[in-house]
Amino acid sequence: MASVTSLTSSVNQRLSDALSAALPEAGAGADPLLRRSDRADYQANGILALAKKAKANPRELATQVVERITAGDLLAEVEVSGPGFLNITVTDKAITETLAARAADGDRLGVPLKENAGVTVVDYAQPNVAKEMHVGHLRSAVIGDALRAMLDFTGERTIGRHHIGDWGTQFGMLIQHLIEHPDELAPADEVDGEQAMSNLNRIYKASRAVFDTDEDFKERARKRVVALQSGDKETLDLWQRFVDESKVYFYSVFEKLDMEIRDEEIVGESAYNDMMAETARLLEESGVAVRSEGALVVFFDDIKGKDDQPVPLIVQKKDGGFGYAASDLSAIRDRVFDLHATSLIYVVDVRQSLHFKMVFETARRAGWLSDEVTAHNMGYGTVLGADGKPFKTREGETVKLEDLLDEAAERATAVVREKAEKVGLTEQEIVENGRYVGIGAVKYADLSTSPSRDYKFDLDQMVSLNGDTSVYLQYAYARIRSILRKAEGAAPVAHPELALAPAERALGLHLDGFGDTVFEAAAEYAPHKLAAYLYQLASLYTTFYDQCPVLKADTPAQVENRLFLCDLTARTLHQGMALLGIRTPEKL
Repeated sequence: MASVTSLTSSVNQRLSDALSAALPEAGAGADPLLRRSDRADYQANGILALAKKAKANPRELATQVVERITAGDLLAEVEVSGPGFLNITVTDKAITETLAARAADGDRLGVPLKENAGVTVVDYAQPNVAKEMHVGHLRSAVIGDALRAMLDFTGERTIGRHHIGDWGTQFGMLIQHLIEHPDELAPADEVDGEQAMSNLNRIYKASRAVFDTDEDFKERARKRVVALQSGDKETLDLWQRFVDESKVYFYSVFEKLDMEIRDEEIVGESAYNDMMAETARLLEESGVAVRSEGALVVFFDDIKGKDDQPVPLIVQKKDGGFGYAASDLSAIRDRVFDLHATSLIYVVDVRQSLHFKMVFETARRAGWLSDEVTAHNMGYGTVLGADGKPFKTREGETVKLEDLLDEAAERATAVVREKAEKVGLTEQEIVENGRYVGIGAVKYADLSTSPSRDYKFDLDQMVSLNGDTSVYLQYAYARIRSILRKAEGAAPVAHPELALAPAERALGLHLDGFGDTVFEAAAEYAPHKLAAYLYQLASLYTTFYDQCPVLKADTPAQVENRLFLCDLTARTLHQGMALLGIRTPEKL
């Protein structure tokens, strides 16, 4: 693997060296505040602040900096503008040579690995045992999966955790019903996802109906909860049957989402059951938690609820039972001390943010989290219907995730079918590509929105070929692959000696920014920044394609160089989309 220094970093280094030479008191590594510009390739604004600090004339300082810059093959022009900005243009040769180095580096495209990579545990995709997954489960799964891929690409080691709801009082009701009606749950290895869910649904509804009307059954169910929590073998075996049956269903949904879920990463609430008493003891002994009205709680000065009263975090209820706080705090201990995590990310609905704020602060006070070991709740917004209200069915029920994914695949297949004859797709390719386009559309609509914002779920818009959609990006990729197939003998070859047209330069400079974008998006836990980069890449490619004939370019060298730009664009689109969990079909 050969990492490539981006043009931005190279320009930044030259300016920084010149700044330090012109103004020694600024020290080594003075920041020129470089950014991309529409006036030139880059603009540097850092001289104004440095001149003010040194009580120097900014325009004069800028001129002195320019005199000390080593241009070499990198810089074509550096001019002083306005009160002391620098407008910088790089050479065509530097663009092509840098891209050629990227192209030579396989799938990594010259992107370096992080030097001090850590271990990040990503808590995402948290369905509940014996309950259907609905549209609300979509965002956690899709955002978490993309975050992991991006962090992995930067060199971080990620560990997934699916903190499934597999513990608690409702299991007393379900298990007791199964004891009294033993034939209602088929063995997990005899059912598919749909059958598993319909069995679980039926049992849930039947047991709930009896629980709500029969006091004797309610009492038996409560005793069953105690038996479960105290580790009674018969009860645990039946509980395991519910978990196994639910997993068959979960896996079928995640498969539709084109997402890999590893069995060893499904670690539900139950896994922390044996740690909770110790978690409570450690918090009480260290004085982080105190007894209040019989319960063990943690108080916070700055977190207040109704009537301006402090809202405590309840670690243990007065009846001795444990709630979510105890399992979440036990999970933090496990992730920090057993998995050696350096950062924890929770991809959880923004409505849980107060709970996590209190949990993280408690863990900090206990010394389990620190400046070296951090936790971050990546709260996400709600999925809205096209009318801007929370997404429901016509009957006012929550939309099942499976139904949604099936409909997306259906709509997308119709879009793919319209163009299928023109590109020569078989029926099998139409169906397969339709699925990739449909699921890609759903994922991209989610990931191209800032996670904390709500977004409208509008399938018509999502599978549109125009605008900021994944289909637009997938078509850009397929179009490039088609050009490369038609190249007949001409191969993609970089020609640094050739001058570049404006559309070629714009595309080239953007291609060079892929690694910087992935690093920034991963560091900020912001998949939407990568999505925005890819959309701009496809748009710049469209302009290039319109303005620069590829196969009918003026000279054989120009044909090869433009094929080279096409090829690197396709590879960057493919890699970027893969990080978002989206496939790029070869033909569309």
